[in-house]
Amino acid sequence: MKPIIFIVVIICGILFSISYIHQGVAGETSKLFPIIQNGKWGYIDKSGHIIIKPQFDHASHFSEGLAVIKVSNKLGYIDITGKVVIAAQFDGADGFSEGLAAVNIGGKGGIGGRWLIEGGKWGFIDKTGKMIIKPQYNMEWEYSFSEGLKSVEIEGKYGFIDRTGKVAIVPQFDEAWDFREGLAPVRMGAKRGYINKSGKMIIKPQFDRPSNFSEGLAAIEINNEWGYINSSGKMVIKPKFRMASPFSEGLACVKKGKYGILSDGLSWIGMTRYAEEKYGYIDKTGNFIINPRYEYAHNFSEDLAAVKISGKYGYISRTGEMMIKPQFERASNFLGGLAWVGFGHFVVKGGYIDRTGKYIWNPTN
Repeated sequence: MKPIIFIVVIICGILFSISYIHQGVAGETSKLFPIIQNGKWGYIDKSGHIIIKPQFDHASHFSEGLAVIKVSNKLGYIDITGKVVIAAQFDGADGFSEGLAAVNIGGKGGIGGRWLIEGGKWGFIDKTGKMIIKPQYNMEWEYSFSEGLKSVEIEGKYGFIDRTGKVAIVPQFDEAWDFREGLAPVRMGAKRGYINKSGKMIIKPQFDRPSNFSEGLAAIEINNEWGYINSSGKMVIKPKFRMASPFSEGLACVKKGKYGILSDGLSWIGMTRYAEEKYGYIDKTGNFIINPRYEYAHNFSEDLAAVKISGKYGYISRTGEMMIKPQFERASNFLGGLAWVGFGHFVVKGGYIDRTGKYIWNPTN
């Protein structure tokens, strides 16, 4: 599968390692935050106190009580005390979701966790480290079980397995993405539609690009314009945007402008930037609540959203008021009361701020 999200890696706040892992697992409130000190990774709490001393070659955000860590070029898992509970033995590893985590055997490369792993096969372990589904699948962007199912490729077609590894929906699609709100996007030929958990086509393939449902709506693309449909397939916001992101906290980030180049895939939809294009926020009727005026913008999380003005990121409220003035070169969403922010391009130094913009962990640390 070819994902949408890669062109908009920075838009999503997923920049290399630490800004990606700060995103955590949807719906999970973070209590520990990964940091780098003197080349080693550890964890701080919301107050900036080191809870797990820096000792790992890489570390991810916690999900379902465990976090991926890297030691001597292998990956394992620790608990919130820092104890290694699943020995470092994997070549790739993702966070836990619905009691299972994807792990890779035989892959090469990577920067920790699952990013940039080439080759090998993916399977799933439980929280004891027991291999529940043996490594046999190729995976690129979606690694977690969602709503009890996981999309997989078998002999050139995509279907879905359940948490025991049994095929739940027979492979029959040219591409398939994971379920959200009871529906999953699939591709048949050149068009995309949506199926339910029995594999029935609920919304016939008719879209050039899909996204997952979020808060009852899904962004779809038709002829290079993005709009939104509801779960019955009705067009509730007609295609008129150059970019459209999932709804979050009642608003969605969209881009208006004349030009753009789309990438293939799912979830975040990105464009090549032109001077005429700006980001703003709409409500579920399609009306602008915050007019397009930003160079880049993230979705809202914990009532704040990162936006870029004159090359710097700050944070706005849901009314568009600037709450943290633009000053950062990189920024991620707030999660558990903190947001990762950074400086630099090829070598990025980052820290954590609170909702007032005060550093809890300074980049110089």
